Amino acid sequence: MESIRNIYCVGRNYVLHAAELGNEVPKSPMIFSKPTHALIQARGQVIDLPGDRGEIHYETEFVIQIAKPYETGMKAEDVVDRFALGIDFTLRDVQSELKKKGHPWLLAKGFPNSAVITEFREFPGTEVCKARSFSLIKNGEEVQRGSLSDMIFDLDTIISFCADHFGIGPGDLIYTGTPAGVGAVKNGDELQLKWDGEILGHCSIHLSERIEGAVQYE
Repeated sequence: MESIRNIYCVGRNYVLHAAELGNEVPKSPMIFSKPTHALIQARGQVIDLPGDRGEIHYETEFVIQIAKPYETGMKAEDVVDRFALGIDFTLRDVQSELKKKGHPWLLAKGFPNSAVITEFREFPGTEVCKARSFSLIKNGEEVQRGSLSDMIFDLDTIISFCADHFGIGPGDLIYTGTPAGVGAVKNGDELQLKWDGEILGHCSIHLSERIEGAVQYE
């Protein structure tokens, strides 16, 4: 497959998630990015995460892949070819300290293996996706469930905003935000990412004292 270029992420794109963390609902898309070294595909393997920097929270997300150069006025159906599910892992204690200081979130969001991705599927269109749901199962229990219909900023708005402010093109990924229900992972947790009840990816968690680096997406 073509190489991944940029990884954009949307923060606070579900009202209930903003509320559970005590954050205001944004009036325009809140975008941050992750380095490509953060990307790892969930294939049933053990994924190493840092265990010495405070709590790590899972944030399950619907992910789109950009396939074509963007032109003003284009819709998601014009530029997106595939979708996947992902987890935006966040060093929550680190993020809280960064927010207090007014610093960027990169240290809390960009560490190796912090951008989990499932296998990709053909994008069937926004309306089809809005009628379905995605979920995260942790140790056999559903902990998150979301739908595109509940997003504050829809796919068209997110794509247009990213294009206007950063530029987007083939190979870019956009993590579109997480619903309520985020929480900490612990050593040995088993995670499954489901789309409309079907498992698209799964992995288990190992909290390590030192991370050697991410496994590149193939």
